[in-house]
Amino acid sequence: MSIRTAAETQAGDVFGPHTVPVARETLVAYADASGDQNPIHQDEDFAKSVGLPDVIAHGMWTMGAAGSAVSRWAGGAGRVVEFGTRFTKPVVVPATGADVVIGGTVKSVDSQTRRAVVDMTVTAGGEKVLGRCVATVQLD
Repeated sequence: MSIRTAAETQAGDVFGPHTVPVARETLVAYADASGDQNPIHQDEDFAKSVGLPDVIAHGMWTMGAAGSAVSRWAGGAGRVVEFGTRFTKPVVVPATGADVVIGGTVKSVDSQTRRAVVDMTVTAGGEKVLGRCVATVQLD
């Protein structure tokens, strides 16, 4: 993984789209790691009984997938100095799995601090699942 530099980065640069598959097994593993055992993430019948179309991914898993994508682009997780988003729609995960598609556009680069602000687009099933998804990354 190479570390992105301020000299090679400018407003308008894009990365992605990157597709991140999510399977129900992924949700079970995430639930076990995070301690979030809410049945809407693992039990199809329960999810449907509360009005959801199917099992849904954890919002924090979705945010983490987006954060991982921008950190790989920047050159490592330590390069992401700020990251924020709003959860706009759930990622529905049918038995066959789903794909989360992640991309970003550099909004600005500060040559003095060598930081870039990246607007991210995160979709699943053709719908935006994260809104106002913005990362600030440290460049070399």
